[in-house]
Amino acid sequence: MSYSDQDIEKKADDFSISDEHYGQETTEVTKTGFGGIYANIMEMFHGETRGIERVPEEEKTQTSIFGCASMWLSANLVIATFSLGALSYSVFGLDFGTSVLTIIFFNLLGGAPVAFFSIHGAKTGLRQMILSRFLVGDLAMRIFSLINVICCVGWGAVNIMSSAQLLHIVNNFALPPWAGCLILVLLTIIVTFFGYNVIHSYEKYAWIPNVACFIAIIARLSIADVFVAGLPNGDGTFTTWGSGKTFAGSVLSFGSTVFGFAAGWTTFAADYTTYMKSNSNPYKIFFGVWAGLCLPLIFTMTLGAAAVTGIKTNETYATLYGEYSIGGLVYAILCKDSLGKFGEFLSVLLALSTVCNNIPNMYSIGLGAQALWSKFAKVPRVVWTVVGNALTLAICIPAYYEFESVMHNFMNLIGYYLAIYDAIALSEHFIYLKGFSGYDLDSYMDKSKLNPGFAGTFAFCCGVAGVVIGMNQTWYIGVLAEKIGLFGGDIGFELAFGFAFIAYNATRTFERNYFGR
Repeated sequence: MSYSDQDIEKKADDFSISDEHYGQETTEVTKTGFGGIYANIMEMFHGETRGIERVPEEEKTQTSIFGCASMWLSANLVIATFSLGALSYSVFGLDFGTSVLTIIFFNLLGGAPVAFFSIHGAKTGLRQMILSRFLVGDLAMRIFSLINVICCVGWGAVNIMSSAQLLHIVNNFALPPWAGCLILVLLTIIVTFFGYNVIHSYEKYAWIPNVACFIAIIARLSIADVFVAGLPNGDGTFTTWGSGKTFAGSVLSFGSTVFGFAAGWTTFAADYTTYMKSNSNPYKIFFGVWAGLCLPLIFTMTLGAAAVTGIKTNETYATLYGEYSIGGLVYAILCKDSLGKFGEFLSVLLALSTVCNNIPNMYSIGLGAQALWSKFAKVPRVVWTVVGNALTLAICIPAYYEFESVMHNFMNLIGYYLAIYDAIALSEHFIYLKGFSGYDLDSYMDKSKLNPGFAGTFAFCCGVAGVVIGMNQTWYIGVLAEKIGLFGGDIGFELAFGFAFIAYNATRTFERNYFGR
C-alpha cells in the first residue's frame, strides 16, 4: 500500500502520522535529496521507515520472547547501571546488605509496569506514546510526550558520562572527555538509524561482552572488601543493619533513584513489542520482559554497590574514585596493579556498553517527537534520532564533571513523572477500559472518539503537587521529605502515584459522562 503526497499531507494533518511511507514503500514520492538517499539505504539494509503509525497485523511476525527479554538484558547490563548501584554508599551511606535489599525491591517494583505495557505493544501494534491516547488522553499524552523527549536526552547524557570517564582514564588520559562522548554518540546513531529489527538484533548479543567485563570485576574484587561495609569498623561507624529515621530516609532516597532507573523504560515499553504477533502469550511477554529487565538491573547494581565499598579500605580505589568517579573505580579494579593492558581492553568494552543503553532512548525519542505534534510527524524518525543525539552530546560534556549529583537528581525526576503516568494509565486500563476489550484500535487517530485527556491533565498536576511535598533533592526538599531523618527521605514518587491516582479516578467518571468517551 502506498500514499501520494496529498494523502500523506492529509493524514499528517489529521493526526501525528509516522514516516512509514516516507521511505521504502513510497520511494516514488521522494526519489531525490535526503528522502531518496534515506529510502535507498533503508531498503538496502532492510531498515525500518515506519514511525508512529500502527503496525498492521501482516507485518507482526516476531514470536521470540527471548528477543523481547534480551532487548532489556543488554540495555541494562551496562556501566550506567553499575554506577547507580555505587551511589548506595558513596551518596546515601548505606551498608551493603541494606543496599542489596533496596536494589531488589525497587527494581522489581519499577520493572513491573515496563513488562505490563510491553504486552500492549503486541496486542495493539501501537507505540507507547500513541497508545497513551487511550490510557491518559490526547491532551495528557502530549504532556508526557514532551517530557519523554526531554528525558530521552537526559538519559543519554547521564549514561554517556560514566563511560566517557572510563575512556578518558584508559591509556594515560590520551582521549579527552569530549572525544569519548562523541564516539559513544556516533555509535548510537549508527545502530538506531536502521530501526526496530536492527536494534533487536544488536541487543540480542550485545550483552555477552558486557557480562565478561563484569565477571572480570567480580574476579578482581576482594571478598573482604565487598562485605566490610557489613561489619563494624573500629569506631562502630558502619553496621550491618541501620535503624532510625535517618537510615529510613537514606533507604527511601536510594530506592527512589533505583525505581527511576528501572521504571525509566515504561514510556518506551510498547515501542519494542509492536512487531510481535497479537496472539502472543501475554504472561510469557510479561514475565519474559520483567526477568530480562530486573535480572541485569539487580545483578549489575549489586555489583556496583559491592565495588564501591572498596573505597573504605583500599586507598587506590578511594583516590581514583574521588578524582574520576565511577570510571576511576572501574579502572582501579581492572587495571591498577591488576590486569594491565587486558584490563584496559575490558574497560573500553565496558565503556562501549553505554551504546546498548542509549539505543532505546534515541529510537524512542523520534517516536515521542512525532506523537507530540502533527508537524513533527512529517520529519523522518532518523532525523529526530540525530537531533536527540546532538542535544545529548551538548549536555553530557559539561555535565561530565558533576556525574554523581546529576545522576542522582535525574533518576529521581524520572521516577516522579513515571509514577504519575503509571497511576493514570493503569487506572484507565483496568477501571474504565476494563482490559484490552475496551480499546477501539481503529479509532487511534480519531480524536473525537478518544479519551480527551482533561482528567489525565488534572491528575498530572495533582501528581506534581505530590512530588513537590515529597521530593528530596540537593536543590529542594519537600515539607514531608524533610521530616524523615537528618537528611530527609525521598517519597516523591510514592506521593505522585497516590495523588494522581486519586485525582484521576475522582474526575474521570465526570469526563466520560460529559464527553461520552
